[in-house]
Amino acid sequence: MTAAAAGAGDALPGGTSGGRRRYVFSILGAVLLSAATMAALIGIVRFADAERERELAGWRARLGIVADSRLAQVQGWIDAQLAEMRALAENQSVQLYLTELELAQGDRSAVTDEPAQFGYLRNLLTVMAERTGFTATRPSAAIGANVRRADGGIALLDDQGRPIVASPVMPPLDAAMQARLAASPKDRPSAIDLFAGPGGQPMMGFVAPIFGVQADPGTSERIGFVLGLREIGEPFYALLKQPGAVEASAEALLLRRAGPATGGAIEYLSPQRDGTPPFRRTAPADAADLVEAAAVAKPGGFHQGRDYRGSEVLAVSRAVATLPWVLLYKVDRGEALAESDRHRRNLIIGLVLVAATVSTAFVAVWWYASSRRASDAALRHRTLAVHLQQEEALLRLVTDSQPDLIYLVDRDGILQFANAAVARRYGGDAASLAGKPIVSVVGPDHARHVTEINRKALKQQRPKTRLLRVPSAEGGERIMQTGHVPLDRSAGRPGAVLVVERDVTQAVIERERRSAVLRQLVDAMVRLVDRRDPYCADQAGRVGRVAGEIADAMGIDAVDRATVEIAASLMNLGKVLVPTEVLTKSERLSDAELKLVRDSILNSAELVAGVEFDGPVQDTLRQLQERADGSGYPAGLKGDAILLPARILAVANAFVSMVSPRSWRDAIGIDQAVETLRAERGTAFDRAVVTALEHVLENRGGRERWRDFARKPERGTAG
Repeated sequence: MTAAAAGAGDALPGGTSGGRRRYVFSILGAVLLSAATMAALIGIVRFADAERERELAGWRARLGIVADSRLAQVQGWIDAQLAEMRALAENQSVQLYLTELELAQGDRSAVTDEPAQFGYLRNLLTVMAERTGFTATRPSAAIGANVRRADGGIALLDDQGRPIVASPVMPPLDAAMQARLAASPKDRPSAIDLFAGPGGQPMMGFVAPIFGVQADPGTSERIGFVLGLREIGEPFYALLKQPGAVEASAEALLLRRAGPATGGAIEYLSPQRDGTPPFRRTAPADAADLVEAAAVAKPGGFHQGRDYRGSEVLAVSRAVATLPWVLLYKVDRGEALAESDRHRRNLIIGLVLVAATVSTAFVAVWWYASSRRASDAALRHRTLAVHLQQEEALLRLVTDSQPDLIYLVDRDGILQFANAAVARRYGGDAASLAGKPIVSVVGPDHARHVTEINRKALKQQRPKTRLLRVPSAEGGERIMQTGHVPLDRSAGRPGAVLVVERDVTQAVIERERRSAVLRQLVDAMVRLVDRRDPYCADQAGRVGRVAGEIADAMGIDAVDRATVEIAASLMNLGKVLVPTEVLTKSERLSDAELKLVRDSILNSAELVAGVEFDGPVQDTLRQLQERADGSGYPAGLKGDAILLPARILAVANAFVSMVSPRSWRDAIGIDQAVETLRAERGTAFDRAVVTALEHVLENRGGRERWRDFARKPERGTAG
């Protein structure tokens, strides 16, 4: 039999036993190579998707913080208007006049010195309307440029809604307004939702009940109203704009669900970026993929879809507490994720092409090596060389156009392939780098990091990513993001890893800048809380200082130490959701009000959910109210099951709260506070943490440094 005939027979399933074995090995090799290639492709896609999810989580946290700050501004404005009406309703002159009028059954002649009282009240309402902005004057084209008309004012009404006295040019109270007044609560101030005024301009009303002189508002009958009507214009809508926002497409909207007459459509209560005024646009409540509809249906969530312009956006929503409004803050998806999408697309295309090309080259080598007999080895090698040159040319054509460094390293640390970017970075030409040890190309430090990650990728057969800091030829350092994709068993190789290095120095610097902006936003929210609660101003800062010194005394590790400081700075963030009157109440708080304040710490944890920290900041905030004996809140954790940063922060927070004054009590002395903490060691607080606090007070100068905590704040510090 000739060599050619023998070779042909061996290649067939029905040939010699050696041929059958090679045939079986060929099938097994093809299956294994296909599986390895598929695993590499799946790893590439998963890696890219994980990057996308991290980017979305960052945007969710960033948009949520901005939305919460805008919500606080809107809610604060509403509370301020209600406070003005409440102050008028509690004015003794107003109560006295309406009480006498009530006793006289509406007969003004029976009221003591009625003309003087009436004139005083009219002047009072006029001054209040002008001072608080309830009288917004503007020119009227219908009656001449030199004459001005007013949209809004303040009026006193009897219990039936009939006007008694009002500021000048108060709009008439039509049937619709009478219906709104009849529906308002009788025992507390309330807001009348946005409506179209006499000229079509957006208006709101604010109502406060008036009770008789020395009457108990909780049990007495109402004898009248204070009603304030005001035009809603640019000063109010300016509260929706985030100062310092860098996204060109960022927009905040106020939305509400309309009444049954319109089928429950979504109403746009604020102006839109395309120039549409308030009340001019509606949208179906069941519109598929419309973020405004999703926001009204489920306020408080993170939404992805199209907005009223048809643009794809990322958005978060928040419900306004005192009105049926939803605040939506959004940014165009294209602007937010442009860099991420471009990076993901280029990474997938580049790595897939590289993996496919490398797999094709390995298959070609394996096929030619296993299908030829020794008699024609020279011809086989010549043919293979030509083919590999073609494959290498294709591989270089694909990879040399990429700005990233792409190279292939076997398990022994030998370069098998390098693209032009590698040659430009380290010198020489790309072809001459093949066959060299990686340590001789990139240097010992860089090679050590790459080899360590490659070993893990090969061992686990999963892609790995790392951020490496390497010296720059221009001085300083570069930050490189490296991807390591294992290609084990490919084309009979003992194991190889495809490494892709991307210079992300500018991206990391930008991310750090964005992180700084995020921190500034958090600090702004904390300052907002401090302004709303003067007795807790700098509470977070004080707790952070005390907790930090306790941590130093206990010698805890750096991650837990940083966790303590960050959690302390964020612990009061949730107070933006607590009404101002609760925070500044001078009497002891009710059980419901105490629960609001207690839950504010859990709200702080929820507000920063999704933000990535080096340590367990969110869990520390959630566990801050747990107790050592397991009787705490919310999960009933016990002993060492509570994170150490949470145990430290609980002691520091309790100590600062006791030695600082509150609106309903004076500060407690340091000695008495320490005795209280000692008494609750092992029940409420960790024994070791309380002991560390005593050590700081007595041996590290804590008593002298923290003596000024007992000083009462200036009332003017309230925002």
